[in-house]
Amino acid sequence: MSADFVAHMEDVLDLYAEPYDPQRPVVCFDETSTQMLSDARPAIGVEPGKPRRQDYEYRREGTRNLFLACEPLAGWRHMAVTERRTIEDFAHQMRWLVDEAYPDVPVVRVVLDNLNTHRTASLYQTFPAPVARRIAKRLEFHYTPKHGSWLNMAEIEFSVFSRCCLRQRIPDEESLCREIQALELERNRAQARINWQFSAQDARGKLRRLYPCLS
Repeated sequence: MSADFVAHMEDVLDLYAEPYDPQRPVVCFDETSTQMLSDARPAIGVEPGKPRRQDYEYRREGTRNLFLACEPLAGWRHMAVTERRTIEDFAHQMRWLVDEAYPDVPVVRVVLDNLNTHRTASLYQTFPAPVARRIAKRLEFHYTPKHGSWLNMAEIEFSVFSRCCLRQRIPDEESLCREIQALELERNRAQARINWQFSAQDARGKLRRLYPCLS
């Protein structure tokens, strides 16, 4: 297991260390779920000298899946809200990535975790073979190791969205999309980048126990 972990980890870290190449963008992709909550009683708005007040009770309004794609070196990100996270949902995200987000580049290098839905086969299960093959030819998957999702920079971007907008009570999908799109637009306009510092050389020094020949 250690050798497999190391191989996937160093592959991702070497990818992050490469200089920016707009013709071969590195895109980090991840997914999570979020719960929608509404107030059980109307909140009391801001008054002079008093902040907005919200009752501790709430109603559960269901969950939504969030797909996140971000290109750390370009300062770009996009989040999609879906009802599910199926094979078909993943396949449609990959089609959007190559057809709409990056229509003019030969290949998109995607960092993602090793879920069973995150496979080229998902494209063939969703689209006709010629379409699936066209999409697959423009994707290059780089998998984080099992229990190594911290290597995916999309998790850092999810953390930003969680702190800035997802922790508040959001009652419905329309409000969820509005909050996400506002923050996405703000961060894209600012070209907010992730400054990744951890390298393969760092890993060999700090994670020696994972290297079979050094343990």
